[in-house]
Amino acid sequence: MKRSISTLVTVGLTLGLAACSGTGDGGDDNTVTFRIWSDDAVAAAYEQSFAEFTAQNPDITVQINQVPWANYWDKLRADLSGGGGDDIFWVNAPNYASYADNGNLVNISELLPDAVSDWEPSAVEKYTRDGSLWGVPQLIDGGKVLYYNKKLVSDAEVDLADLTWDPSNEQADTFLQALKKLTVDSAGRTADQPGFDPGAVTQYGFNAAWDFDAIVGNFIASNGGLYQDSGKYVFADDPASVDAIEYAVDLINDDHVAPSSADTNDNLDFSRDQFLQGKLAVFESGAYNLANISEGADFEWGITPIPAGPSGRIPVTNSIIAAGNSASENSEATQKVLDWIGSEEGSEPLGANGALIPAVTGAQQSYFDFWASKGVDATLFPAGVQNGVLKNDPVPGAQAASADLDSAFKEIFSGRVGDIQEALKEAQDNANEQISG
Repeated sequence: MKRSISTLVTVGLTLGLAACSGTGDGGDDNTVTFRIWSDDAVAAAYEQSFAEFTAQNPDITVQINQVPWANYWDKLRADLSGGGGDDIFWVNAPNYASYADNGNLVNISELLPDAVSDWEPSAVEKYTRDGSLWGVPQLIDGGKVLYYNKKLVSDAEVDLADLTWDPSNEQADTFLQALKKLTVDSAGRTADQPGFDPGAVTQYGFNAAWDFDAIVGNFIASNGGLYQDSGKYVFADDPASVDAIEYAVDLINDDHVAPSSADTNDNLDFSRDQFLQGKLAVFESGAYNLANISEGADFEWGITPIPAGPSGRIPVTNSIIAAGNSASENSEATQKVLDWIGSEEGSEPLGANGALIPAVTGAQQSYFDFWASKGVDATLFPAGVQNGVLKNDPVPGAQAASADLDSAFKEIFSGRVGDIQEALKEAQDNANEQISG
């Protein structure tokens, strides 16, 4: 489920959803409307949860409304500005701040103060603004891992445990050394051998690409950098971030251990598909791809922690909240539903099929048990945030700059810009101007 959380939070890819089942402009007094963007598996998990809720609360039903990602935010903005919208709706980190500031969201710290300790701390922190939590955490993707092809790694005699990367110390960079051994050309030469032909690579070592969630953000965080802070973009003014981005770009264009941006810029699934075809040895990604790898790989594979940068293993982590609509005319029933989806019993179905990690910590065992039955230790994902996560303060109005930022970074990762730092500065300044205007 590549697109379950992270790409929806960071780059907004379409999910291939079922058609919207309603607009969520209210219903009967005993019906609470709940808007999500998702696929059928998520909707089915919620249906299972809400069936039990209604069994315990027979006077309340919950109607799930699926809205395609392509127009989710435009529709939500229009509905809320007109005083309508669903009683409860999903919100992600890049978009929640403006709704909280505009008074559209129910203050969960006041509504459900005793439940907050039951939820994933990283999600609670992400959606806390001005001292208040503005939604009930629903789903997390935890940290990131390295998925690896056991045979390719064994054949290269590479040990992926405890790898480190360092943009300022090549000798300490065991990660790059490993990737060179895992990158092979058509003549069988590896990227660390004389005569290696970067134009005839048959097996790449790693999936470096313009993918903020899976790749770039993790490099920035692990180098002690910042991408955004105090309501604006700061990546070009932060030397650690510039170094991390340049490192990721160099893996593609200078070290030739990752596929060309021509293949990955407009297809975030390219590297995953290459991994499943046995043409990529190591694939850095999150829990959202665990089901895809499990179902699609016809070879033995494993997962291991991401490499440590100068500041350690610090990933991007993403989560989704269910926010209460402050304009709801059905507030009492809505509160009961919010309480339910923040409970262990209410959230357990979300993890039971192994597709998504519930943000209610007591419900996560259903997810772990599913994958343990398949021989996978899925606890590595939430464990990946124990040393910290990328500090990524919300940027109100970020959606206005997202398309131009995406284009700028794609150009940077193509290797066509002359000076990466200058290109980053231009992209940053343009983005900040857009969100302020």
